[in-house]
Amino acid sequence: MPQQNKNTNKLTNVELSIQISLSGLSFSILQKDSNKISALKHFDFNKRLTPLELLDSCKNIFNTETDLQESFNNICVIHDNELSTLVPKPLFEEDSLADYLKFNSKILKTDFITYDEIVLNDSVNVYVPYININNFIYEEFGAFTFKHVSTILIEEILLIEKNNNTPKVYLNISKNHFEIVIIEKGKLLLYNTFEYTTKEDFIYYVLFTVEQLGLNPETLHLAFIGDINENDDLYQIAYKYIRNISFSKRNDDYNYDESPKYSHSDFTLIKSF
Repeated sequence: MPQQNKNTNKLTNVELSIQISLSGLSFSILQKDSNKISALKHFDFNKRLTPLELLDSCKNIFNTETDLQESFNNICVIHDNELSTLVPKPLFEEDSLADYLKFNSKILKTDFITYDEIVLNDSVNVYVPYININNFIYEEFGAFTFKHVSTILIEEILLIEKNNNTPKVYLNISKNHFEIVIIEKGKLLLYNTFEYTTKEDFIYYVLFTVEQLGLNPETLHLAFIGDINENDDLYQIAYKYIRNISFSKRNDDYNYDESPKYSHSDFTLIKSF
């Protein structure tokens, strides 16, 4: 049943998904009754913001974008940062969240740490959300859900690859960072995220990662998703070293008022519905 938005008595069947990083914000609005995405917008910040600056930018966007003045039945906030780690569920203890993160992320004693369960991988994704953004969204709209970007990415790729026995490398490309997900025989071999400045940084991280897993660049299959096309420098340098390259489509069945840039872009944002 549609629920009432905090700010209005109007019943809606409209869903909002927001993806937030220190480098940008994007949102999408789904009209459930017509299966139509009526809004899909991106805001790139000129620099990597602090969490406080991110909150100010977020408030400004919500105050000026008329699409965000609607009443929403469901809201999902996607936290896009490097502060996450996967823990096998049999080894997971809720009292040890900080211990899991401190080995590969710089965290503060004051950081709020939470987790998502990834059922398909029998694992738990421990991460630090932007808690000031969560508080702002709650003040504006009331109850909502939130996830880490890697939770959606891993779940959706595992679904896509559940019947594929050969190794496959997925790269989800953003402006200054990318996520890498490697699947073999329907199982997750590796997830990681890297920041890059140059195309040389990018290809070094990719080749080093596949080398550590003993994969052969001449035979593995690499699939790009995210903000990239065949003319992109990252695509061109990847093709020099890895021959089997493609773009992986979202395979959604939504109607769009304004189509996404590519059939492989906005993967996590749109797959969050």
